Amino acid sequence: MPSTIRSQLEQDGYVVLEDFLRPAECDELAAAGRELAQQAAHAADKSVFSTLEGEKQQLSDSYFLESNDKIRFFFESGAVGSDGKLQVDPSVSLNKVGHALHLLHPIFRCYTFSDRVKAVCRELDLVEPSVVQSMYIYKNPGLGGEVIAHQDASYLYTEPIPPVGLWIALEDATVQNGCLWMAAGSHKSGVHRRLIRNPDKDAKQALVYDRAAPVYPQSAFSAVPVTKGTCVVIHGHVVHKSAHNKSDKSRHAYTFHVVERHNNSYSADNWLQEGRGAPFVNLYTTPQME
Repeated sequence: MPSTIRSQLEQDGYVVLEDFLRPAECDELAAAGRELAQQAAHAADKSVFSTLEGEKQQLSDSYFLESNDKIRFFFESGAVGSDGKLQVDPSVSLNKVGHALHLLHPIFRCYTFSDRVKAVCRELDLVEPSVVQSMYIYKNPGLGGEVIAHQDASYLYTEPIPPVGLWIALEDATVQNGCLWMAAGSHKSGVHRRLIRNPDKDAKQALVYDRAAPVYPQSAFSAVPVTKGTCVVIHGHVVHKSAHNKSDKSRHAYTFHVVERHNNSYSADNWLQEGRGAPFVNLYTTPQME
């Protein structure tokens, strides 16, 4: 790994690592993702995931809140009818699967705890990195929803050292099919808002934002199209987003978040906490296979 990873992350808020996975490795992960989509068709709970204001079912949804140590399915809003039944083919119905793939699914575990991932963490000088959540993102053609501008630390708040995301393109990510857009340098302005556990335990919404959504100018963002197998390392404070996939090509990706446990605090107000089935284990010492 080039020694510039840490300096570039500190400068821009993200780093693009091309050829992080070989094409055949991407295909293996994508096949596992498609298999999960077929399993999802039989899920009794058709939970919808959206980042759009007013559509965030997950803020009050126990299915989402209890996914910290499970593998659970989250559908696109346009895929599920009012009767709770799928309106589209199962293969294109999902928004994502999360949040403990990294420990509970053998294929995703193998890649998450690989030497390549450990090398990136060492380049970032992380002493005791832990993977706290993982997601398979589908971004299916036509249905793949917009992900609004956000910072990962809004949801996974740590201090003083921010979390780091690794986002791996399993297919080419283009402007047309919903690639990432980054606001380079935006990580230097701190955390703009947080999603926290609702202090009002009687409220319907289990999670609330601590302030209104910031408004970011479109001019702050640059598209980051990448080829299959590329890993984008994402600073927890950098503002990023992706557009609705209006193309006829999917944009599958595997992503997970790493937090430093050494001399660093993981907020008890974060929605995601350690689970019995997915503790925050040390990435360096966790084997790829159980």
